[in-house]
Amino acid sequence: MAVPAHDERDFEFALKFGLSILPVIDRPDGLTKSCAPAGTMQAGFAAALRAANIAYEELDGALCCTIPQPLVARYVEIAQRFVEPGKWNAVIGTRWEFIFGPQDSASWNSESAGQAILARCQQLDAHARSKRTLMEMLWAVDFYRDALYHAEYGALINSGEFSGTPGASAKNKVTDWLQQQGCGSAAVTYRLRDWLISRQRYWGTPIPIVYCADCGQVPVPDDQLPVQLPEDVEWKPTGESPLKLHPNWSSTTCPKCSQPAQRDTDTMDTFMCSSWYHLRYLSPKFADGPFDPGEFAYWMPVDSYTGGAEHATMHLIYTRFFHKVLRDMGIASGAEPMAQLRNQGQILGPDGQRMSKSRGNVIDPDAQVRKYGADTVRAFLMFGYRWVDGGPWGTDNIEGVSRWLNRVWALATEAAQAPAAKPNAEDARALQRITHQTIKKVSDDYESYEFNTTVSALMVFTNALHKLRDTAGATAVWQAAVNTLLKLMAPATPHITEELWAQRGLPYSIHTQAWPEYDAALAAEDVLTLVVQINGKVRARITVPAGISESDAKQAALAHAAVQRQLDGKLPQQVVYVAGRLVNIVL
Repeated sequence: MAVPAHDERDFEFALKFGLSILPVIDRPDGLTKSCAPAGTMQAGFAAALRAANIAYEELDGALCCTIPQPLVARYVEIAQRFVEPGKWNAVIGTRWEFIFGPQDSASWNSESAGQAILARCQQLDAHARSKRTLMEMLWAVDFYRDALYHAEYGALINSGEFSGTPGASAKNKVTDWLQQQGCGSAAVTYRLRDWLISRQRYWGTPIPIVYCADCGQVPVPDDQLPVQLPEDVEWKPTGESPLKLHPNWSSTTCPKCSQPAQRDTDTMDTFMCSSWYHLRYLSPKFADGPFDPGEFAYWMPVDSYTGGAEHATMHLIYTRFFHKVLRDMGIASGAEPMAQLRNQGQILGPDGQRMSKSRGNVIDPDAQVRKYGADTVRAFLMFGYRWVDGGPWGTDNIEGVSRWLNRVWALATEAAQAPAAKPNAEDARALQRITHQTIKKVSDDYESYEFNTTVSALMVFTNALHKLRDTAGATAVWQAAVNTLLKLMAPATPHITEELWAQRGLPYSIHTQAWPEYDAALAAEDVLTLVVQINGKVRARITVPAGISESDAKQAALAHAAVQRQLDGKLPQQVVYVAGRLVNIVL
């Protein structure tokens, strides 16, 4: 029970058996809550919250607030002013404060403080008297539950001299302190096991060992490496390695005594090659070592490593092991071979089970490719499933993807032959805006492997191009937008975009062109919509210029007809403007 406030099972155990739970790690998400049941606050509390722009919701008669971080201190001031005598109010999450009256609050920052607060609450509230701990008392309020427990790293709190220590360095600092006190020390426990790497296969790296009757097992000298596999082997159903059946490959001489010796006829597990193949790919023709150090310095570490979840306990471990061995030998450098690991999901059979011949649920992709084309099937798989999740195979949306690509084809070929027309400047600007918004969206989604929303954004962009074709089709902005669409589609649909790129007379190949550059200024909206609230309730929405000033925004909100009807001649006590979002009028 080291940190029951930040371990799910420990938290549940402590809660069940009435053990003390003290939060010791600050919430990195900033979540802060307070709930004021009916009868605990004096009249005017809700109005004061509205005036401070602190939103609340009414749940079973209680005023429940999720408090923005900058307004937490302001909320505490208001609660101290309005709490009824003999009642109390709690602020929990990033702050653990119990408010009993003006200038009367207690912070839950230690075990003893928690016991004192619980005793005081039990004196004031009969419902609290059955609770064994302060956390148990708070857990009884459903609104609080998502803010009472978290398991994320954050700065230490309620931890004496370690309070404020960032999570990244807290472990080392606490461990150093324990060692100084003679109470413990850091230790690394390895669970490594011997790895049997020999296989009775032909395809693999030969084991560079010879067996001599006099000298025993002798490594092949460096100048005789690599050991080459024979090319004239025969595969026979004997269950033995083809190398063992070769008439003379295994016969050699001992490097030490020059007497007849035998090669090892097993080969190494394929992981021996796949664990470092990415390094050889850097410079496959480099003859003076396993890889060119200059290429290593430029390319490594690998930016993103993609594999199935099973790789986390197999290939990834082997790859990291190889890298660290090469690093310790002075051949490689750096702590890790890959910057990140991404696990992809799996397309299951239509029955939701993993595809298998024994289940009879295997889908042949070639049949779908013959019917719809490779690009359609590829885009459908990207669009229909989150890359990290996968899911059961189904073709409900593949026709829609096919229609989208047909629209793109018509759009790109018609755009190249578009007749001259008087361009509409406003529509040209709108086209430019959505082009750069799409560049941003698609680029971000590609990088985060959110391919389903990538294709969705490309579909939205295609629809926008169709709508603006008649009024903006003769402009340079239009031609650039169509070319941008094809570039953004190219990773998803490489064949159709290559063909359309060529038909538009553009330099070969689309896949060697620079990626479209995002311009925030061109993507910016010309107008925005502001929500207008009166005493916290939405009364209107107004469309204003994007760069509107605070005074103009307030004036526009007050002048709106719906707002005027609600005001009915009353003068506001306060008008609060939240830039780009809302105007809140307090009566």
